Parts: sequence; structure tokens; C-alpha cells
Amino acid sequence: MANYYTDHPEIAFHLNHPLMKRIVDLKERNYVEKDQFEDAPVDYEDAIENYKQLLDITGDVAANIIEPNSEAVDLEGPHLENGRMIYASKTYENLDATRKAGLWGISMPRRYGGLNLPNTVFSMASEIVAAADAGFQNVWSLQSCIDTLYEFGSEEQREKYIPRICQGETMSMDLTEPDAGSDLQRVMLKATFDEENNCWRLNGVKRFITNGDSDIHLVLARSEEGTKDGRGLSMFIYDKRDGGVDVRHIEHKLGIHGSPTCELTYKNAKAELCGSTRLGLIKYVMALMNGARLGIAAQSVGVEQEAYNEALAYAKERAQFGEKIINFPAVYDMLSRMKAKLDAGRSLLYQTARYVDIYKALEDIARERKLDADERAELKKYTRLADAFTPLAKGMNSEYANQNAYDAISVHGGSGFIMEYKCQRLFRDARIFSIYEGTTQLQVVAAIRYVTNGTYLNIIKEMMESEVADSLKPLKARVAKLVETYEQALNTLKESGSQDVQDFLARRFYEITADIIMSLLILDDATVAPELFEKSANVYVRYAEAEVVAHAAYIASFKAEDLESFKA
Repeated sequence: MANYYTDHPEIAFHLNHPLMKRIVDLKERNYVEKDQFEDAPVDYEDAIENYKQLLDITGDVAANIIEPNSEAVDLEGPHLENGRMIYASKTYENLDATRKAGLWGISMPRRYGGLNLPNTVFSMASEIVAAADAGFQNVWSLQSCIDTLYEFGSEEQREKYIPRICQGETMSMDLTEPDAGSDLQRVMLKATFDEENNCWRLNGVKRFITNGDSDIHLVLARSEEGTKDGRGLSMFIYDKRDGGVDVRHIEHKLGIHGSPTCELTYKNAKAELCGSTRLGLIKYVMALMNGARLGIAAQSVGVEQEAYNEALAYAKERAQFGEKIINFPAVYDMLSRMKAKLDAGRSLLYQTARYVDIYKALEDIARERKLDADERAELKKYTRLADAFTPLAKGMNSEYANQNAYDAISVHGGSGFIMEYKCQRLFRDARIFSIYEGTTQLQVVAAIRYVTNGTYLNIIKEMMESEVADSLKPLKARVAKLVETYEQALNTLKESGSQDVQDFLARRFYEITADIIMSLLILDDATVAPELFEKSANVYVRYAEAEVVAHAAYIASFKAEDLESFKA
């Protein structure tokens, strides 16, 4: 029987990373809950076994329920009835299966009914679900919004809402509006305090809200009258049971049809303040978005994997000119690049997730006691690494998902343009990944300061110090030359002294940075598990080399006066 976890040993490989021991020890507080909760691990090895069992269950549900339902969900999509969103019929089967399998609220502490899973393992489950159906992954993975409520809500709110998510209720984050998309400072949904009923009331419209008719919403609203920027925004919790919010419209989208995208009208809707006023955008949404961006990276890797699977299977079966097309150089070149991007992108995803896990666990511990000096230094280190790696993981994997889905259609030839083949749906689904939760251009904006201040270069130089297998040393030498090229390009940028030039070339620096980091990550993976990754390391380093050299040549020849040629 198919299983989306065990069929892909590359996922389990990332459970063996050396940082996992530190992550698990922090998450489990040195296993103090083993006598209190039956499912709590007794030691590190037991925790890893628990993770494998959960991922095995996820892989089974994904392969044998969610994926077989995906075509029907794509064709039917959600419906609007009397101001309510109704999921596609088979989505209810997916929800029922994942609830019965205990796959809800899994990142939350056990005292609320969760499984206390690290973000790394949640990301693995998210990747697996996305490979089966990216649209349903949106519905399922938005449970991670509860992490923000856990971090910033009161204990009363935690006890009220977290067990409901652990039992399978759904969530959404209501941020964007008709006039506030990427620029969330323009949010105008009004929040006013109702003195008589001791609650907040929300009025206005939200647009492009994923899973917008969910059970529990986190809502960004303007609580400070007369303000027009982010300092007047706060975060609120809206409970669907209280009423006051209707679905006005469900968007008809290119892809991810199983994921309802709603326009909502708030009419005096009762809400609770989450955290403090004025910190909604400045603090809480930033935390929420970083988690969401890692979720989209996982979703992207899942679709990268499925696109590769579809292309590989077709190439093995399809014959032309008396030979299977997988034996044609043009085809196996394409397939090898698809697999290399998948393996490198997945390595970047889980490296980022591990950094997030360490700093999040230390932040959680800091709510209980004061951190010592070493812990504070560790928190600072991994917060910085997570902040630097998250825009790379989201941006590059979302682009790779689009590229792999495109190439899967190319491998299928004319059949890829026919609706009966899955690759067309993967192509339609993937297109949103580089748009929502911050476009790739916004990921570049988030990352560029780490380019210009030398943070990425220092990280790369530190990564260069790791040893690789003898068979991989020639590849490592090629990467070393790319690092020199990168440093020269940075010097060229500094010499220009132009902010406009920096902004114009930012995307190229972003891609150079990611290409080199992923090259080093895949070399490390291939050193540990050559049977899984050595081929991809050979392909990816060559691919990165071509990308970096081309970008560097462009940067070296670019002058400030050239900008005029590009303006409309």
C-alpha cells in the first residue's frame, strides 16, 4: 500500500540531523512529562520513534484518502450557501480522516490535548499532506495559527481555544482587505470596545481569506481611532459560534480549488483582544506570517515531490521512436534537475525549521524561567538564523514548485496539456505559492539586508568549513569559487553606492545566496547519505554554478545609468 512518508526516505533522513537532539531535549524539557502523559516520550530515541509513527500515519492517510479525493475536490470546489462556505464533499472525508488520525493541534503542548511536535516534524507532515492535495493542506495546516494564540494569548484563551483545535476545529488568519494586500499597514477593519458587554466589536470587510469560514479566526483590525499606520492595529480572536461574520463571496481561482478563499463581512462581530493593543502588525502578524511562510515552503516541497513523481512515472512508461523517453538526454536532464531542486529545497526547508524550533523552544522556556547566559546567546543565534533563512526557504521553494510543475507538463508532452493528467492540476496549484503569504519579491526585500550586511556571506563561510566525502570534494571546490564570485559581486554593489541599483539587483543577489547555501546543504546531505543525495549534489552544484556565474556577470557589467533603460 502506498505511503507518502515511507515511499520517500529523503524525508526521514532529516530526522537524523544532529540539531534534532537539542530540539527534542528543549521541546520535552528533558522528558519531565513521561510520568504525566501516556504518549510523552521517555528519551530522545523514543521521541524520534513517536515522530516516525505519526508521519507514517500521515503518509498513509495522505496516499490512501486525501490523494484519491483530490481530483473530485478540484472539480467540485467549495460552495456558498446563505452566507456560509460549504466545502467540497470529499474535503469533509479528508477532515474526518485527519481528525480520527489525531493530526490536529499536534504542535501544541500535551496539557491542551496536543502532541508537542517540533515545527520540523509538523513541516514534514505538512509536506506529505501537500503532496497529496495542496488545497487541502491549506485547510489542514492553518491549524498552525494556534501557535500565535499560544505565544501571545492569555492562559484563559489558551485553555478555551487550543483544545478545540486539537479536536479538529479549523482556523484562519484574516489579514488582507480590498485596499490592504501586501501593505497591511492600510488595514481598516474597525475594532471598537463595547463597554456594556465588555468585549470588542469588529466591523468591515476582509478579502482573500484562506479558509475564511473557519471555526476560529485571528483578525488584524484597527483598534486605535484616527491612526493610519501599523501602530494602530491589534490582533483579535473571533469565534464563529458568536456569529456576526458572513461569507460574501468565494473566489473562483486558477488552482488549489479545495482551499476556499473568501471575502468576509464583519457586522458588529464579537471578538477578544489577543495580547496587547497596537502590537497586531508590528509583533503578532510578523510571527504569524513567518510561520505561514514556512508552511508554504513545506507545501511547495510537497508539490515539487509530486510533480517529480508524475514526470518520472510517465517517462518510464512513455515510448517514442521505439524507446522509453526516460532514456532521452533531454528528458533525463530535466528529471535530474527536478530531483536536484527538490532535494536541495527540502534541505533548506528543514534546516530553516530546525532553526525555528530551537529559538521557539527557548522563547517558550523563557516564559517559565529566566534563561541563563548560554541559553540567551543560543536564542539570539537561532533567531537570527531563522529570520535569515525563512525568506530563502519560502521564496526559493515556491519558485522550484512552479518550475517542477512546469517541467512535469513538458515531460508529458501534449498529454500534459490534457485535464485528465494530474500534472496540469499541480501546475495550477503551484502558481499561488510564490504569491501568497508574501510574494517572492517580498521575500527578496526581507532577505536583502542580510546580503548587504554580510550575514549570509558569514554563514556561507562557516558552512564551507564542514568536511565532505572525498568523492564530493571536487564539487566543494567549485562551490568555493562561487563564494569568491559572490564576494566580488558584493564588493561591486558596495562600490556603486546606489540604493536604486541595490534594489534593482536584489533578486539576483537573493538567488546567488540561496544557490550557494543549498549547494552546501546538499553536499552535507550527500556526505551522510550518498545513496540518497549524491546524484542530486552533482546535478545541483552544476545548476547553481550556471545560475551564479550568469547573475554575477550581469551584476559586474551593470551601471547606475542603465536603470533608465528598464523604466516604463
